[in-house]
Amino acid sequence: MLEVHGLAKSFGGQPLFQAIDLDVAAGEWVAVVGESGSGKSTLLNIVAGIDRPDRGTVRLGETALDYGDDDALSAWRRRNVGFVFQAFHLLPYLDVEENVALPLALLGEARAPRLERARAMLASMGLTGFERRKPTSLSGGEAQRAAIARALVHRPALLLADEPTGNLDEANAAIVLDCLARAVRESGAAALMVTHSTLAAGRADRIVRLARGRLRTA
Repeated sequence: MLEVHGLAKSFGGQPLFQAIDLDVAAGEWVAVVGESGSGKSTLLNIVAGIDRPDRGTVRLGETALDYGDDDALSAWRRRNVGFVFQAFHLLPYLDVEENVALPLALLGEARAPRLERARAMLASMGLTGFERRKPTSLSGGEAQRAAIARALVHRPALLLADEPTGNLDEANAAIVLDCLARAVRESGAAALMVTHSTLAAGRADRIVRLARGRLRTA
């Protein structure tokens, strides 16, 4: 599903990584680990079409990313990518249901079906009854489960997670990871997660380590 080949990136003339190759199958969850500053988040941003590589290609299914066309990349992300962040990034002025439905609104889905889909996703995350609540009333674990529902509501082919348990205690992290694992399996998305957490990495199907500019099996 996701194919990364020969990816290289430098900053200020200093190579961050080079010749990165990575394949992620549909329904597979891969964790990228490594020291701070090793380039994990930059790798995620390049795969998402947010940052540009110096060399190399990224392909999702039959589509190769065209890093020269910002509008096309934005449209591609809206359709194909779901994001889960450490800080949740739920909009405080929208209720939980509206937050989850937002990707569908951006794709032009009518209000009634997008809210129905949002309620179904919240139910799959164990959040039935939370639809009318504002994000500020949620616990960290509840907010992250809502964020996972939002990331998957438009059925993306690619799920990208950046430190998804970084703001959670161990108990809430375990609940969120259970939801994430089930969601990846049921959605069939290719999932790529960067993390410092051994708990989170241990739940992935496969772990790779980014060190000294190279990606290796951990």
